[in-house]
Amino acid sequence: MPTDIHPTAIIERGAELEEGVIVGPYAFIGSKVKIARGTNVMHHATVDGATTMGPDNEVHPYAYVGGKTHDLKYSGGCPGLRIGAKNVFREFTTVHCATNEDSETVVGNHNLILAYSHIAHECIVGNYLVMSSHSALGGHVQVGNRVNIGWGAGLHQFCRVGDHAMVGAASKVVQDVPPFMIADGNPAMVRTTNKVGLERAGFSPEDINLVRRVFKMFYKEGLNRRQAAEKLSAELPVDHSLVLTFLAFVEGSERGLS
Repeated sequence: MPTDIHPTAIIERGAELEEGVIVGPYAFIGSKVKIARGTNVMHHATVDGATTMGPDNEVHPYAYVGGKTHDLKYSGGCPGLRIGAKNVFREFTTVHCATNEDSETVVGNHNLILAYSHIAHECIVGNYLVMSSHSALGGHVQVGNRVNIGWGAGLHQFCRVGDHAMVGAASKVVQDVPPFMIADGNPAMVRTTNKVGLERAGFSPEDINLVRRVFKMFYKEGLNRRQAAEKLSAELPVDHSLVLTFLAFVEGSERGLS
């Protein structure tokens, strides 16, 4: 597939586009951008900054990928943005570069970022995120794999969301959301397990029942965080990957748990 650049597009000198990249009418590609094969930057879209994009991404009209950080601590230079493969950035989405020269914002593979959503500086996003319209990740937010973020949700800076978790629509997340759980509300609180998400990801009924036991033990027995973690370790199979993942996330939480 040959490279296809519309004559009205602006490709600044220094930009590196592999064979098979498509750039639509009135799109803009900055001088420090590197784009791999098969990526489609559609009409009126922008890819700027020290941005590296893997293959087969879609940047839809009016999206702005690689914008300057909002962080007032920015002091110059060209902090980075690294994007994997097969991501979709829909209309009017924004993804910002990092703040410091020696750091980067990271977006993995197969993520779907819907219209008007925002990924801020130094965020680390895993794979297969579905980020609904008008939602936003504050700076330094970390999102695991196969996460679902509902419409209009806002995640506070430095929060984490674990693998296979879901954030409900219009939620305000100010603490970490553990793996396999659904958090909802303002402020967001863990309400139940992400049963449907786990089923869609191919987890067995036995695995889903185990996650349910984790949820009840951690959230329904009136224990504090340390007590609940100790009980989980004592009563559940700690060599099981689901239990290990949950406990490791809890141990690494600095903002506290939703």
